[in-house]
Amino acid sequence: MFDFNLGLGAILVPVVLILLASSFRILREYERGVVFQLGRFWKVKGPGLVIVVPGLQQMVRVDLRVVTMDVPPQDVISRDNVSVKVNAVVFFRVVAPDKAIIQVENFLMATSQLAQTTLRVVLGKHELDEMLAERERLNLDVQQILDAQTGAWGIKVTNVEIKHIDLNESMVRAIARQAEAERERRAKVIHAEGEKQAAVSLLEAAQMLSQQPEAMQLRYLQTMTQVAGDRASTIVFPLPMDLLGRMLDTPRKP
Repeated sequence: MFDFNLGLGAILVPVVLILLASSFRILREYERGVVFQLGRFWKVKGPGLVIVVPGLQQMVRVDLRVVTMDVPPQDVISRDNVSVKVNAVVFFRVVAPDKAIIQVENFLMATSQLAQTTLRVVLGKHELDEMLAERERLNLDVQQILDAQTGAWGIKVTNVEIKHIDLNESMVRAIARQAEAERERRAKVIHAEGEKQAAVSLLEAAQMLSQQPEAMQLRYLQTMTQVAGDRASTIVFPLPMDLLGRMLDTPRKP
């Protein structure tokens, strides 16, 4: 005759063992468990061994490590009406596991969508030159806005880096022409400054020589010597009248 108690015990023992085995959870050092009891938030547990009562409690694992999220290329129109494609990377981590599970349905998806929107809004307020030259400041602006909005979700945005700003070919050519024109302008300014300094120096030298006629004559003779030494052909120089007059006025010895 079949023993009912023995059969019931043979059934209950495996069930109890399965329930006990399923109640033990092991969380790593970088993991936390958000435990709900009868649907209500109870506490955050971990790391280590965590006991969850089957049927009464449920646990959701949350990773506390820094998440590296790639923001896909976004079409951005700058303040000076230039269309560019910008992509970035966002670094964030969960600091409040209970908020990350309770306050938002999927904090990874929500952070990604918010990062895309914020990137377009922030960069759209700046001109193209600012995007290219002040990337660090733009990174900080996007990071601060994201961090302020994700704080309610228990997420800390630690860093934002703009990776690429892609321009179309016509805009690249326009920027190249602008850079070339800027280089030419600087070269002309430098050349003009050199001419100005040279003119000032020549004016000072002329004033000094005009005060000493003997120095002017020596300079004239030195120039004649240098030119005559460079070429073998005969060169005719005009003789200054003041020099000739001095030579004629010099008394001859008897």
